[in-house]
Amino acid sequence: MVEEKAEETVSIKNMVERIKVIKGELMQTLKNLREKIKTLETERANLMLEIEKLRKAAESRVNALESEVNMLREEVKSLRELLGYTEEKEK
Repeated sequence: MVEEKAEETVSIKNMVERIKVIKGELMQTLKNLREKIKTLETERANLMLEIEKLRKAAESRVNALESEVNMLREEVKSLRELLGYTEEKEK
């Protein structure tokens, strides 16, 4: 009976030690995950800023191209008028 109780005590102590080790590992895993989350949040914020910069650059380029196209259309219209072309002659 005493031997059984001693074995149970040793077994319980072993379980307690294993639980402490597992808890330590889980705490380390949690710390690592928090660091990774923080890194990913920072990367996400940087990517959102980069996307916004690219969007603004694209909008600016679109506006510049639209302006250039309108200017070229006006030049074509002026040249046609200068050369005496009308819409009917082209058709």
